[in-house]
Amino acid sequence: MKHRILITNDDGIQAPGLAVMERIAQALTDDVWVVAPDFERSGASRSVSLAEPIRVRQFGEKRFSLLRGTPADCTVIALNDIMKEEPPTLVLSGVNRGVNLAEELTYSGTVAGAMEATMFGVPSIAMSQAFSQGEAIHWATAEAFGATVIETLLSLEPTPGVFHNVNFPDLPPDEVKGVRAVRQGNWGSIRLAVDNRIDARNFPYAWLSFIHEVGDDPIDTDIGAVHDGWISVTPLHADITHYASLADLHEVDWTKDPGEE
Repeated sequence: MKHRILITNDDGIQAPGLAVMERIAQALTDDVWVVAPDFERSGASRSVSLAEPIRVRQFGEKRFSLLRGTPADCTVIALNDIMKEEPPTLVLSGVNRGVNLAEELTYSGTVAGAMEATMFGVPSIAMSQAFSQGEAIHWATAEAFGATVIETLLSLEPTPGVFHNVNFPDLPPDEVKGVRAVRQGNWGSIRLAVDNRIDARNFPYAWLSFIHEVGDDPIDTDIGAVHDGWISVTPLHADITHYASLADLHEVDWTKDPGEE
């Protein structure tokens, strides 16, 4: 089967990771399309532009950007309009600059771009590359292993509504230990910090940033695998129900007045 691949991301049309993803896709097919935001939309999650128009800019036969668009916007516009006549057989989101692990998945525009495609019934994979602040990013690692990971996932029987989240460790290719299929982990602590500043015109502004603290990171989690030098692969879906709590709620007598003894 010849693939038609759509690529999106949340780092923007000019991002180095997008170029890496294009090379990964081109190792699989010569039919590669790009629909990406015009600038970085990290943290956009699955937001869509319902209150303003979406404007599309075309840079080539198969290359487009959305002005002020989100990753979810890009997937929707690509599938419903740009590629409507011949839809993609696979959607790739990334390669993101920085990991998308544990609780922060709900913030991720990279993950959302893949999730949106899954809602349309198109197989999709999100990919992210770990890095350390102030150090060179090991893009070669994502490029070295990306196509093989994709081909392996595509060889499996698909599960409706499920997509895959892949994270590459902060290591050169020859130091990667391999690939591990793992569950979503939990940071020991994760919060958004506010850095208040004053601009050149004396107006206040703020930068938001994540602060992570690694707690217990067992090897069967995405955090543990990546920190131990493995490529993590985690199947995800849009259902965020907490089933243990749901079972407890099924035992509640909803007809009883909570104030009664």
